[in-house]
Amino acid sequence: MKNYDLIVVGGGIAGLSAALRAAELGLATAVVDRSGPQHLGAATNYAQGGLAVAGLFDAPEGIDNQPDSVEQHVADTVKAGVQHNDIAATHSIIAGGAEAVAWLTDHGAKFDRSSKHDRYRRTLEGGHTHRRIIHANGDGTGTEIQRALNVATAHIETIKATAFSVQDGAVLTDQGVVSAANVAIATGGCGQLFSATTAPHGATGAGMALALDAGVPVRDMEFIQFHPTVLDRVGAYGQRTLLSESMRGEGARIVNKHGEAVTTNDLAPRDIVSRAVLAAGEAYLDARSVPDVRERFPGITEAVAVFGLDPATDLLPIAPAAHYTCGGITTDASGRTALPGLYAIGECAATGLHGANRLASNSLLEGLVVGRRVAEDVAGKVGHGLARTVGAGNSDQRQPRPTLTEAQLGELQRIMTAGAGIVRTTAGLEQTLDLLGTFPAAAEVAVAREIVTAALARPQTLGCHTMAAG
Repeated sequence: MKNYDLIVVGGGIAGLSAALRAAELGLATAVVDRSGPQHLGAATNYAQGGLAVAGLFDAPEGIDNQPDSVEQHVADTVKAGVQHNDIAATHSIIAGGAEAVAWLTDHGAKFDRSSKHDRYRRTLEGGHTHRRIIHANGDGTGTEIQRALNVATAHIETIKATAFSVQDGAVLTDQGVVSAANVAIATGGCGQLFSATTAPHGATGAGMALALDAGVPVRDMEFIQFHPTVLDRVGAYGQRTLLSESMRGEGARIVNKHGEAVTTNDLAPRDIVSRAVLAAGEAYLDARSVPDVRERFPGITEAVAVFGLDPATDLLPIAPAAHYTCGGITTDASGRTALPGLYAIGECAATGLHGANRLASNSLLEGLVVGRRVAEDVAGKVGHGLARTVGAGNSDQRQPRPTLTEAQLGELQRIMTAGAGIVRTTAGLEQTLDLLGTFPAAAEVAVAREIVTAALARPQTLGCHTMAAG
């Protein structure tokens, strides 16, 4: 059995950033991923709008005609998060953005640049006071980042496994046992616990359940962010087609069938806009006035064409859908959990950056910055003879959780959407909790219970956790 300094479970921007940096630092590293070495199941592949970063080479003017800064990015993040953020972690992660992006570009990621000045092209998204979101191939940012990281990590061993657990210094997979001094969970969020979501098929909270089984706490699970502009058509695997917030940053508007505005501010934080779209009952994204919309958003143009729509000529029907898990496995700004040797990165983790509502395009930033830090933390321990064994002495491990059938998962999604969706009530949450008790103790059910329990413990609206009377 081969021994590793670090095993990374998950192959998106967070996991591969950790693995790549670990390999650079000379650590014995491997990646465990359900979808194999191309990491096709990673949510990073679906990221459209971009990566928010301040302090990168030049400082663009903001909508307030002031230069951008780390401090202003922090202020925007905390405002969107309704002051529920961990301020120290927020500042630390945002301050690390420019260096991390430079590292990513050194490893082959190519972001869109202005041909006139060779500066990064930037866009504006909801809650931002500056055009600080860099992007690639128009609306193909995540695809480009995934491509670059796949190439850069091609020399790192990838173990394809559909099931895994952590115990007694090892990762147990359906392909065998892998010995690891340190494990980083980078498995993404749990959007697939809801009927309509932008999350990929495997985003069912597996990493969060893994941490719970290891006795590691989660936090802020009530804060499930719903994206307000998702094409109101069913796509593959129950995913909906995301219509990037950057479309509104370039001038698109949310309207009703008469062309009247649905919101007072199309670029308000996502929780506010989602509630407005839900209340409207029927809403559309009007991108017909966006200059060269087909060229600026080629991926979205291609995606909506499947349904016979064209953003240059048609109103695009929209509805909110589960998009991002703001909470998750409790960590610090370097991805460390309460269990020595166990780390969590990206959407499955809760560093405190997102607070009660994630600011747009901060997720790629967090995965990149914290992923690198995990590798550096492990290297510091190994270099000083301080490597710790994940789960050492924790021999009383539970049996593997049962697996839900497709029908059971569909019913779970229906229950969670009805009782723990965009607008919640105490009675609805209590009923949802009762219904969850009728399911097998699968990983998805464990995570769903954490969401509902956390929501019941917060009777007042905060950020993307909306409580109504009843």
